[in-house]
Amino acid sequence: MAYERHRRSASVLNLTPLIDIVFLLLVFFMLTAHFIEEETLEIQLPVAASSGEAVEDGYVEVVITPDGALRVEGKPAKPEVLVQTLRGALHAPDKRFVRLRGDTQARFGLGVKVIDAAREAGAESLDILTERP
Repeated sequence: MAYERHRRSASVLNLTPLIDIVFLLLVFFMLTAHFIEEETLEIQLPVAASSGEAVEDGYVEVVITPDGALRVEGKPAKPEVLVQTLRGALHAPDKRFVRLRGDTQARFGLGVKVIDAAREAGAESLDILTERP
């Protein structure tokens, strides 16, 4: 009687699908990660005792820096084309208000230009941000 050897089947775990998913996740997180550090402007807001709460969402932010530069939604803007810039920014479906942040050293005339441009662009209201004392 001949003995027949039992063959052991070597069970091998197929890692190819696992590696595919790991690389897919790696690519996904690399593409969606935000590595750019946003620049911040040092603005010293004027102090007002009668300040209230500002609108939390649905606004376009206009910043007047101490040196007189304008920024709309963080991008530089020229006073000559401010009305068109605000119209374009207010055209977004969730933007209806304008929020003005101006440094205490900024020129008053530039603030008036922003207020006038916001009215012409069709903003529903304009908030001027201040600090409480």
